[in-house]
Amino acid sequence: MEADIKSLEVKITKLIGLCSSLREENALLLGDLAQAQQAADALRGSMQQASNRLEGLLESIPQNVEAR
Repeated sequence: MEADIKSLEVKITKLIGLCSSLREENALLLGDLAQAQQAADALRGSMQQASNRLEGLLESIPQNVEAR
């Protein structure tokens, strides 16, 4: 009976350690995800600016350019 209790205690201790480890890993992953989302947002903004500039350049090109 005492061996069963000791075995259960060891398993519970390991489970508590695993839960703690997973919480720490989850916190790190959430931080990484937030950084990745910020980077993606910045890239989307840069792409939108580039697209707007390209549209402006295309609009400034004369429509009826004769071939030489």
